[in-house]
Amino acid sequence: MARRLAAGPSFRAAPVRVRVPATSANLGPGFDSFGLALALYDDVVVRVAESGLAVDVAGEGADEVRRDKRNLVVRAVQAAFEVLGGQPRGLEVVCANRIPHSRGLGSSAAAIVAGVLAARELVVGGPDRLPDDAMLRLAAQIEGHPDNVAACLLGSFTMAWTQLDELGPVGQAVRLDVHSELAPVAFIPETKSSTAKVRKLLPETVPHADAAANAGRAALLVEALTRRPDLLLVSTADALHQPYRAPAMPRSAALVERLRADGVAAVISGAGPTVLALTSSEIADDVASAHASRWFAAKPLAVDTEGAQVVPLGAGGPP
Repeated sequence: MARRLAAGPSFRAAPVRVRVPATSANLGPGFDSFGLALALYDDVVVRVAESGLAVDVAGEGADEVRRDKRNLVVRAVQAAFEVLGGQPRGLEVVCANRIPHSRGLGSSAAAIVAGVLAARELVVGGPDRLPDDAMLRLAAQIEGHPDNVAACLLGSFTMAWTQLDELGPVGQAVRLDVHSELAPVAFIPETKSSTAKVRKLLPETVPHADAAANAGRAALLVEALTRRPDLLLVSTADALHQPYRAPAMPRSAALVERLRADGVAAVISGAGPTVLALTSSEIADDVASAHASRWFAAKPLAVDTEGAQVVPLGAGGPP
């Protein structure tokens, strides 16, 4: 676990507003490692109060998100405060959610990163007490894996991994800029999925040939995303997780097959059921219109290049 600092924190009185992007993990062969930040954002405002806990949620998931201490943003805020030295007497949290929940677009990672970043900004000297690498470590501990939180924190394309040190499992990541022509299109269904449930569909072992093929495709995908988008179709082929999860999301699996048959690099986004097409800016709108259906809303999205940000309270919402 992250190490708590000895001295108690001093809290800022002014509220803090943070903006966090959606993310797509795996990207085909990069299972539990690769992540891509997308220009679709949640905004969260957090203020230290005199007492109690108040949580307000609008937008995606508003009818389902908890408004007590079990709210994921609240849990992340309090976990970060604990590392920073102690809890304030009260807390006010306001969430404007635009990232769909349980669709494979990193809504839980966004909530966690928003809470950790807001808590750091609310503490005097917070960035020194909880630097970026420690934020990633804490966010990955809360999430359980680093792929989505890394992309959410850092933006662009990330490769994340976990290694052991004296503190236990530590999430780490490398960020790379993507090719300027990359233009993702998300096909978002109304149906939802549970990461925990679809993970249970994965076998304990896989054939060595499948593992070797995925390793080669994952290496090639780094080149495709950053310098050679013409290699996206071949480099996004996957044999480790998508075939095993297909029965749980047959419409998504069928859409991936149709897109790939048309020459479009398409993958299941995270644990699904959203499908992510990795296209170019020249054809993104055409791909979206050609494959939108009663089952899938097509949403062309830019790649987010900034990651999680503290934004002025008076700033307008994202486009």
